[in-house]
Amino acid sequence: MKIQSKRAELCGTITVPGSKSHTIRALLLAAMAEGTSYIHNPLPSADCLSASKAILELGAGVDLQEKDGKQGSTWIVKGGGKNLHLPSNVVDVGNSGSVLYFLSPIAATFEGWSIFTGDSSIRTRPVKHLEDMLSQVGADIYISRPGLDAPPMLIRGPIKAGKIITDGRLSQYVTGMMMAATRLQGETEIVLTDPKETPYLTMTKQWLEAMGAKVFVSEDFKRITVQGKHEIKAFDKTVPSDWEAVAFPLVAALISESRIVINNVDCSGSQGDDAIVAVLKSVEADIQLDRQKHTLTVTGGKRLSTENLENKVLRVNLSGWPDGICAMAVIACFIEGKTILEDLGVCRRKETDRIKVMCSELTKLGADITEGEDYLEINGHSQKLSNGKDNPDFKLTGGSVESFDDHRVAMSLACLGLGLPEGTVEVNNAECCSVSFPDFFTVMNSIKAGFFAV
Repeated sequence: MKIQSKRAELCGTITVPGSKSHTIRALLLAAMAEGTSYIHNPLPSADCLSASKAILELGAGVDLQEKDGKQGSTWIVKGGGKNLHLPSNVVDVGNSGSVLYFLSPIAATFEGWSIFTGDSSIRTRPVKHLEDMLSQVGADIYISRPGLDAPPMLIRGPIKAGKIITDGRLSQYVTGMMMAATRLQGETEIVLTDPKETPYLTMTKQWLEAMGAKVFVSEDFKRITVQGKHEIKAFDKTVPSDWEAVAFPLVAALISESRIVINNVDCSGSQGDDAIVAVLKSVEADIQLDRQKHTLTVTGGKRLSTENLENKVLRVNLSGWPDGICAMAVIACFIEGKTILEDLGVCRRKETDRIKVMCSELTKLGADITEGEDYLEINGHSQKLSNGKDNPDFKLTGGSVESFDDHRVAMSLACLGLGLPEGTVEVNNAECCSVSFPDFFTVMNSIKAGFFAV
């Protein structure tokens, strides 16, 4: 599906879906639990549905409360508990790196072989770091295609509690090991030499502690311990809204003559991507977060500039929220001055090489952007000068861009078109948005985005 996007003025109120990160953690822990769990406000995205299917192979039961082809607002999971078992079939994780990295350490706690695969994107995702981690606690791992660092992957357990040393630049496999450690007798110690994406580790810690597990994470995130064996009990929990999804309507409103309200915003601090609010307010973005009402009010059409920042440069360290790269790269094109998005090395190992992709596709649209090994540097221009007149240096134009089947790339580039003075952005293969934000275009059109398929 191709989506066309052009100048629009957004107005109205929307609610973004529940958090993918929280939903997948909830599903896996519910699968491990003894008893029946209730998960409210889950994200019915492709990745979360992949998780719901994968846990069936371990002996859990899932009722998505489907009606008229749509999943319900509460998912019911009958946990495997004491009867949780080795996956009964090949585990197909679809497009979800989270399911791959979370579930494989859990599968390694059983005696026998587990096989993991996924779609064409997953079959390019690195697993050597996972192999190294699990082998330290007794697993055997074989990658089926010689010379490649990617699934299909075979794992033989059982692993045992012990000490693991790993870099931790990707948080997902560390989360998987933290979950798996609750099933092991004794203390599991995980030493991270270069921890990144640390808010996600805090999220996992909070979930495990809510399940009654004893978890320690040092202030610098270089040492994590989990006490086992701990029996997880069934739970009844509500998934908070997804800050990664909030970023796209937020950016869309700021770069256009718009005023929108986003409801059900997560104010718990459990998602690192909420840092986008402080970052954008530092360049004079008009964003009002009401922690009592859990709303975000965004007013666009105002000049954004780095002129009041140190050295007149907006430096954004994204190591804690790397999924913010796509939204931040787009809005940086509309900020007067230089923006440097840094500590982004992990983004080369996501659904796509997001550093390379955002650089190439934004360049097609006229952006002044340069990529480095672990950074993007963008020289942006606001649409208005300080005197309110149009800025002659604003040169972004329309054009045809590729999503590379990456949901965040597709959503960010579609939003960019809403801020163009003229021209149209055409995003190819835009249906991939369903991975994290089902009905993204419908939701955005409800506040007058005007996206249309061609």
